[in-house]
Amino acid sequence: MFSVTVREHLMIAHSFRGEVFGPAQRLHGATYLVDATFRRAGLDADNIVVDIGLATKELGAVVAEFNYRNLDEEAEFTGVNTSTEYLAKVIADRLADRVYAGALGEGAKGLAGIVVTLHESHIAWASYERAL
Repeated sequence: MFSVTVREHLMIAHSFRGEVFGPAQRLHGATYLVDATFRRAGLDADNIVVDIGLATKELGAVVAEFNYRNLDEEAEFTGVNTSTEYLAKVIADRLADRVYAGALGEGAKGLAGIVVTLHESHIAWASYERAL
């Protein structure tokens, strides 16, 4: 399996519901490094996994939808614990939508999957992997 990873960063505010979250139940900020890895079994006609420029642009566009926002105030997240794992899935699904729409080029339609990893710190991160 071949892969290409592009990176962005994301800064949000949010809070959680549930005792398991302890002090994170209060409003707090989070800064993530966001890695999007695109995978495919074979290279396309240009011998690439995906156009890195387009992948970077589209990851940036997806991340921009949340950057510098309090997710508690966003209607789409009402009643949702916006955990790192959950946000990784949201970003992966939105990138998949862009692949299907052709935003990453025709060659991207041969991708097998996407993995999105959100790094909370140098010692903790979470990922979501999905097929295309």
